[in-house]
Amino acid sequence: MRQDVSQKTVAVLGASGATGRHVVSTAAERGHEVVALVRRPGAFAQREGVREVIWPDVVEAPELAGVDVVISALGGADKGPTTVCADGIRSVVAAMREVDVTRLIAVSAHGVLETHDGSLYSRAVWSRVAERMRDKEEMEKVVAGSDVDWTLVRPPALSNAGATGEYRTGVDLPIRLWSSIGRADLAAFLVDEAENPRYVRARPRITR
Repeated sequence: MRQDVSQKTVAVLGASGATGRHVVSTAAERGHEVVALVRRPGAFAQREGVREVIWPDVVEAPELAGVDVVISALGGADKGPTTVCADGIRSVVAAMREVDVTRLIAVSAHGVLETHDGSLYSRAVWSRVAERMRDKEEMEKVVAGSDVDWTLVRPPALSNAGATGEYRTGVDLPIRLWSSIGRADLAAFLVDEAENPRYVRARPRITR
């Protein structure tokens, strides 16, 4: 059974994306106040417990006053060069420092940095989305070089499967070519980590 936790104000980056929407819904359903950072208004119109903050350009520092924890579900374009994750996190870390927010949880990807190895999974993902992986690598360097209490979550392939609550996490969890995790379960883990930190300054993996 999940422990009772005090209500937090959770800022969600990439809130209107496929994973970000699950993070917003999960946090709101658990009674947290959610600050959804979006490029355009209207994504969460009249959603109880959710306040939209317009963040039209990721290179500009967003407003984070009053926030307890930041969860990033930022993702770049499927094709072509992208720097969305690195640029966004760089701006957010600066904004966090300005208002003394110390907790950051960011979705990265298995296959970056030291996990960019000769495994079938790593070779397959880099053959498909190399530019996005480079962006995640640069994002991780920004996060790990900061002075915040960070967690970098490294999922394998994401699916739109419904929430099951049946998944595993760990910093050395084996990831196979067929490994995957549903976005809803990933969101649940991200909010769990915001409520009860287990992986501070660590890079947990998550898979079914």
